[in-house]
Amino acid sequence: MSIVGPPLDTPVTEMEYRRVVAAMSSNGADALIVHDQPENLTNRQLICELAEKAHLPTIYPYREFVETGGLMAYATDFADLYRHGADQIDLIFRGERPADIPFYQARKFELCFNLKTAKALDLTIPPSLLAQADEVIE
Repeated sequence: MSIVGPPLDTPVTEMEYRRVVAAMSSNGADALIVHDQPENLTNRQLICELAEKAHLPTIYPYREFVETGGLMAYATDFADLYRHGADQIDLIFRGERPADIPFYQARKFELCFNLKTAKALDLTIPPSLLAQADEVIE
């Protein structure tokens, strides 16, 4: 297995996304990993469409991609992260020094699949993997 990674050039535009996916397809990429940079979340509809047209199974950094039509995501559970952030803010308002509050490292992650996209890509996701998913969109 080899890793093919034509980087996105800035500024990130629709044409730049199209260039990268076309380069990956012509280089024989078997799959795509989408990075969590903000531009990607903003352009998730385009990225999901390009990945599907290029027939590239793709893993995304946020569940919103799967809701948009992406194949799968393994992502931080932001609701859990925000709850801990609120707890830390509460501690500060109660007089705790921010320097004395331990840093919270995300420990809860979500695994999400879109079965409609899997079918469009002619992929079968093993039932054992689906059983571990936090969300399965049909």
